[in-house]
Amino acid sequence: MLQDRVLVSVEGEPGERRSGGGIVIPATASVGRRLAWGAVVAIGPNVRQVGLGDRVLFDPEDRAEVELQSTTYLLLRERDLHAIAARTTPDEPTGLYI
Repeated sequence: MLQDRVLVSVEGEPGERRSGGGIVIPATASVGRRLAWGAVVAIGPNVRQVGLGDRVLFDPEDRAEVELQSTTYLLLRERDLHAIAARTTPDEPTGLYI
């Protein structure tokens, strides 16, 4: 990875979803602009705030897909990420932060 690039593995497939109440939302349902979560699998040397294994929130329309060993990943710049949900932080070792 070069510069401020982040390689992300997309979570789930774009298909049916379930609401918090258990209602199935079909893949054909019209939804406005929706952000997606992914897991960071590699980072460049100039990335400052994201670590390996962090979950990141990004806009799926601002992405570049790359296939490595028959697995599709997304290549993003660190500045294109909207939020980070890390497992732990040095100050708060008990939960997620965004």
